Amino acid sequence: MGKTILVTGGAGYIGSHTVVELLAAGHDVVIVDDLVNSSSASIDAVRAIAGRDVAFVEAGVGDAAALDEVFAAWPIEAVIHFAGLKAVGESVEQPLRYYRRNLAATSVLLEAMDRHQVRDLVFSSSCTVYGDPAVVPVDETAPIGAVNPYGRTKLFIEEMCRDVAFADPRWRLVLLRYFNPVGAHASGRIGEDPRGIPNNLLPFIMQVAVGRRHELQVFGGDYPTRDGTCIRDYIHVVDLAQGHLAALDSMDMLGAGAHAVNLGTGQGTTVLEMVAAAAEAVGRPIPFAVVGRRPGDAAEVYADATLAADVLGWTATRSVAEMCADHWAWQRTHPNGFAD
Repeated sequence: MGKTILVTGGAGYIGSHTVVELLAAGHDVVIVDDLVNSSSASIDAVRAIAGRDVAFVEAGVGDAAALDEVFAAWPIEAVIHFAGLKAVGESVEQPLRYYRRNLAATSVLLEAMDRHQVRDLVFSSSCTVYGDPAVVPVDETAPIGAVNPYGRTKLFIEEMCRDVAFADPRWRLVLLRYFNPVGAHASGRIGEDPRGIPNNLLPFIMQVAVGRRHELQVFGGDYPTRDGTCIRDYIHVVDLAQGHLAALDSMDMLGAGAHAVNLGTGQGTTVLEMVAAAAEAVGRPIPFAVVGRRPGDAAEVYADATLAADVLGWTATRSVAEMCADHWAWQRTHPNGFAD
């Protein structure tokens, strides 16, 4: 039987795709989102894709009174927590805003969950907690230590979750450290809609392809990799969404505690390989220029996803070609994102 799941940040990129998968699996969903970095149009699109309704409350996760009303109104059994700010550069410029909206707000959420005796949580963490890893592929035993305020909020939230689980064995928390989400739902109805200049590679590429940007800047062409550009582990957002369902389904097996699990493909793709795959999906070359390295970029980061297969029964199945094709299906029909 399906459960009632609270999804914070459910109007956002990864959140909206996860809500689609939750609804398809028979769960009921309540979204809490303040729409600071998202659009209510994504929720309408989710309803259209799923053919089912989803409850929506416009509120911030740091609003304790609003959360109490949500927990009182619906029989929530578990929470998937996406809500938060996520731009690395912005976090360097506005660290206190990031600590308030990511870290402090999560403590408010955990307290609300505890008051209402809901203690199953799937947390949207990130591979940024590994900083610049010394060894790849990166597994969950690698040293952690983020190198920017955004990454530190993820790291500190993980530590907070571990402390909560240590203090009270009724808590079951899964900390999903995902790598580089890309792509979109195959319907083309929902996808990534970054505000301002995209911080991530594929959205920037697709905005170039659709005419919103002049060309892509490739930061560094002299790394010790197979073509001189950085290597990252790109994962289709639908695979990622299904990883959250696998985490929910594995709660009984995992048991009490806070469990960190990587979600990635285990394969690395260079920037130029991604540009070529995107050009294939779009049907024409993507203009780009190789410029100097960007401070803080590691040459090569990709996941060891063995633990996810072992404990969640989950593996990523979608190819880079599918990621690009699905992302282009979204971008070409929504050249200005949800504003269209």
